[in-house]
Amino acid sequence: MAEITRVPIQPIAKGSLTRLWLGVIIAALIGLGIAYVAMPKGVELETLTEGTGPNPTAEDVVFVKYVGKLADGTEFDRSQEIPLPVEGIFPEGNPLPLEAMVPGFREGALQMQKGGKYTLFIPADKGYGDNPQPGSPIPPGADLVFEIELIDFMSREDFQRRLNILQQMMAQQAPGQGPPEQGGEPAPAQ
Repeated sequence: MAEITRVPIQPIAKGSLTRLWLGVIIAALIGLGIAYVAMPKGVELETLTEGTGPNPTAEDVVFVKYVGKLADGTEFDRSQEIPLPVEGIFPEGNPLPLEAMVPGFREGALQMQKGGKYTLFIPADKGYGDNPQPGSPIPPGADLVFEIELIDFMSREDFQRRLNILQQMMAQQAPGQGPPEQGGEPAPAQ
């Protein structure tokens, strides 16, 4: 049998254990810092004005007023006022079906509420990535910033139903004729 040599354990110097634990904590914090910097950034939503009510779902159509900018502040898109011929069918704002939007826009919109104003930061990998649409003012790898006001939202089915109503109303109007003139007299026939 082999013989085992015993070595006496020396007592730990005063304060050594504290320094050891401080070293472990500092190493852990440095590791977390490196992991945070290397971690891909996600969508960030900053609330400027609180909205009310429920949030839209991924299948909804949102009605928004927005300004789209690159991270350096260059504007690349802006919502346009859409003059609808009949009020009361659709709310103000541009209708955007969330299922057709870039992932970052959809992710941010799902956190919004009706009447709220927001700033939405979208990293390139959740926007257009390295392959924006040809002719687009958005360069490859661009982070996006949107200023958004969520006017309202509705289900895709409700949107389609209202669109059908609008199309029927427009088809009932004779081509070239607007609403009847005021004053009781019919418009002269041509």
